[in-house]
Amino acid sequence: MALRKDTKSKSDFTKISIGLASPEEILEHSSGEVLKPETINYRTYKPERDGLFCERIFGPVKDYECHCG
Repeated sequence: MALRKDTKSKSDFTKISIGLASPEEILEHSSGEVLKPETINYRTYKPERDGLFCERIFGPVKDYECHCG
């Protein structure tokens, strides 16, 4: 069994800070608005447009694949 050699160089950090985002920063990062309470269409099993699982707002269900197939 061969052992992998870690070739990544380590960076020296002096500190890391974590904080809460302000309401303005949250609005800057947002990309859509949920307008309907629906989640999944029970006939097609696809997310409802403008609903809680909308692909336009939250991104595609499957990686590298649009909602149309």
